[in-house]
Amino acid sequence: MRRRMLPLLLAALACTMVVPTTSHAQAAPKQAGHPVAAPALAPELVSVKAALEKYKDPVVAIKDGFYSSVGCIDFPTGAQDGPIYYPPGAMGVHLLNMGNIGPTLDPAKPQVLIYEPVNGKLNLVAAEWFMPEQLAGGKAPMIFGQTLYGPMDGHEPIMPAALRHYDLHVWLWKNNPKGVFTSTNATVKCAHDAPYYMNLSATHHHQ
Repeated sequence: MRRRMLPLLLAALACTMVVPTTSHAQAAPKQAGHPVAAPALAPELVSVKAALEKYKDPVVAIKDGFYSSVGCIDFPTGAQDGPIYYPPGAMGVHLLNMGNIGPTLDPAKPQVLIYEPVNGKLNLVAAEWFMPEQLAGGKAPMIFGQTLYGPMDGHEPIMPAALRHYDLHVWLWKNNPKGVFTSTNATVKCAHDAPYYMNLSATHHHQ
């Protein structure tokens, strides 16, 4: 009788064991030789991304008032701009909408769209929320639970140094290994031989 009961007890014990699962707070360990999936966007960012999908076509962005600053912005060796550190990586080509600039930030209305030039086309990779210092009322603005970086000088040559501002890059369409809110992205590339390539590592070393 005892011998016949033993397999039943083992089966019952196996059914009641709790198998640990991973969560957003604790990711599965990396395994050598296996690709690691990009971290999932927060639900709010998923909604924002969906609302801005139409701007994958830069012509639609232009029709809605976004205009190109022309240069492909790169920080190949990183940079230190006062308290702000830019890890090595690029930003890309910025399209700015002056009509979206004001004293409040709207998740549906970024001030800047960022594109990566790839094979003669512009691929949407990020959006940026931007506020001039003079509109911020002496306090760093926030959006998506994040405080914008700044205040900082304008990034010459695409904007005057006198345009001090706060900004936050959000990499909605291209994974950033350093984090979705990090200003530069090492996976974004600006061709060094492109006519409007701009290396800002050489100019942004202000302490």
